[in-house]
Amino acid sequence: MSASLIPLSIPNFSGNERKYVDEAIDTEWVSTAGAFIGRFEVEMAKKLGVPRACACQSGTAGLHLCLRHFGVGADDIVLVPTLTFIAPINAVMYQAATPVFFDCDDHMCMDPDQVEAYLSRECRIEGGRTIEISSGKTVKAMLPVHVFGDHCDMDRLMELAEAYHLYVIEDATESVGGVFSKGKYAGLHTGTVGHAGVLSFNGNKIITTGGGGMVISRIAAAVDHMRYLSQQAKNDTLYFVHEEYGYNYRMTNLQAALGLAQLEELDGFLEVKRQNYAKYCEKLAGCRYGGMLPFESGAASNHWFYSFALNSPDAAKRDCLIRCMNGQNIQVRPIWKLNHTQTPFRRFRAMQCGNAQRFYDSVVNIPCSTNLTGAQLDRVCDVLLAFETENHL
Repeated sequence: MSASLIPLSIPNFSGNERKYVDEAIDTEWVSTAGAFIGRFEVEMAKKLGVPRACACQSGTAGLHLCLRHFGVGADDIVLVPTLTFIAPINAVMYQAATPVFFDCDDHMCMDPDQVEAYLSRECRIEGGRTIEISSGKTVKAMLPVHVFGDHCDMDRLMELAEAYHLYVIEDATESVGGVFSKGKYAGLHTGTVGHAGVLSFNGNKIITTGGGGMVISRIAAAVDHMRYLSQQAKNDTLYFVHEEYGYNYRMTNLQAALGLAQLEELDGFLEVKRQNYAKYCEKLAGCRYGGMLPFESGAASNHWFYSFALNSPDAAKRDCLIRCMNGQNIQVRPIWKLNHTQTPFRRFRAMQCGNAQRFYDSVVNIPCSTNLTGAQLDRVCDVLLAFETENHL
């Protein structure tokens, strides 16, 4: 009999989830209205230290709302990382804007040196706007992503944004609970530094609503406008008057009930994430062909996804390792295919992305659920340690 599956990242429902969801069902408030939505928004805003939060259907929806609110549109450029899930790039496309792709730094987040070089050498400031010299397009926004829960260099990126008049939409979809530990923003939660931030509660995130997201900002009026847009931009709920076009992006009360219960467990989940990561590092310290990537932000990271990396980039060896792990009923995955190489985006400009390619060719994400048992973690490590010898590599 084969060993039972060890999944990559699954939800942990150990709190009040059933109680709150049952309450939503019992009161018959299950759609995009109901008390749990407001409660979830208020408690998340309180947790993160911001005045407002807007719960929506997904992190992607939240990113789209941000781009729309800040006026990003056709003939505008948005600076994006190539190493990220495709969602933020899709959101840029929803607004008919133009992505320009950037490499990552040594912890997989957007490279501020490359961003600075582009802005200083290839753009000019004119009338309070930054213009890309070659195309004449306005560089309107920057969309940094805190990849796998590690933290972008927001000190540098925010300085550049201020100097070049850019909006910063902080993609914190993978970093809920993370806190900046150094620099100008020490003590602030990820997602609260830019003009707006976006969280995700997808099923593989540390806390989940099944599918859902949230927009946060220190600019209360911005969140209020995005909430309005998320509810079909309805000005009058009786006569259905609309002054703008909007979207059906509001979170449901059932989702929010689940999210509120998950939020109550967040601190405990974060501690488990850190402990399990430390155990992986200890047990795999003697591995000859690879090891755990460090979190540059240290204990302040939420440690969402754990990355095991080969010592040398080798896509064939990476794929062999993935097949080996999956064959042992251990769910692992490579990082995302780099976005500038994806078919819909090949026509757009990309900087040299050697760092991102190196990570793509060497990284495998390994099981990281908050309900991962000690025995499961040991089994993952045993297979990783045995891989090179058994495969004669």
